[in-house]
Amino acid sequence: MIFAGGIDLGGTKIEAQVFGPDWQLVARHRWPTPPGYDHLVTAMADAVHWCEAQGHKGLPVGIAAAGLVNPATGFALTSNLPATGRPFPADIAAAADRPIAWINDCRALALSEATLGAARGADPAVALILGTGVAGGVVSKGALLPSPAQVGGEFGHFPLAAAPVVAHGLPVPACGCGRIGCAETYLSAPGLARIAAHLTGQGHNPEAIVAGRATTPAFARAWDIWLDLATDFLVTLCFTIDPEVIVLGGGLSRAPGLTDDLTTRLSQATLAGFPIPAIRLAQGGDASGARGAALHALSLGIGATHD
Repeated sequence: MIFAGGIDLGGTKIEAQVFGPDWQLVARHRWPTPPGYDHLVTAMADAVHWCEAQGHKGLPVGIAAAGLVNPATGFALTSNLPATGRPFPADIAAAADRPIAWINDCRALALSEATLGAARGADPAVALILGTGVAGGVVSKGALLPSPAQVGGEFGHFPLAAAPVVAHGLPVPACGCGRIGCAETYLSAPGLARIAAHLTGQGHNPEAIVAGRATTPAFARAWDIWLDLATDFLVTLCFTIDPEVIVLGGGLSRAPGLTDDLTTRLSQATLAGFPIPAIRLAQGGDASGARGAALHALSLGIGATHD
């Protein structure tokens, strides 16, 4: 029996998944993300209907997507979808002629990993995405922390820690959000490339930096600076949230040895003798976004009626 569906919406693809008992993946379907707002709304409504067709009418269905939705206006703020300034979730629900649950994709990953993945049983648990941007979520007692403005988890817009920026002579860049010196300007994958460019005066691919850090001194130096900045960032999370587990996802999380490097540095950077959180890699892979959206929909009882 299928009891929930989730849709992971990205800039290039829409992936719908439906889940059965014990959260096993029963079926999945993928579409390219269409250009243009109206076509995108129609495609999302089609994805909702596909989920229902695999299960039943009124199946709880959630959508996980990058960006934010202003709870006061219902308008979206996105960087990789043509939906900014539009009532995106409401328009999808109207096109599908049924309610849907909406969740930020990073919060969906946090819920998925804390419920069924690498942070299962931890309280509180933090998920941290280190990719094109930096964001995450906090789960306690099986639920995301309440977030009245829907911005809880936008960790990438913490201010950069001054000490490592000054120690390494780094410039303080502007962030795409309009603020100056946000953490993701250096902690994201483009941020790692920015550090390497500062050192070498040349552009470099983040994947090449990670792959070449053992053989290229400039890349090793860039990675060392990135680890210093990331460690101070984790100290902030520890002193504000005090998580039992920190789960890492996103492209940079796949750097070999990252969890060991951060564990060692964090143990040296926090208060002497106090425990630090376990740092683990996300287990859900491509399923985490859709699975977290489905969990969210089920927890809210969205559409949970049978004909």
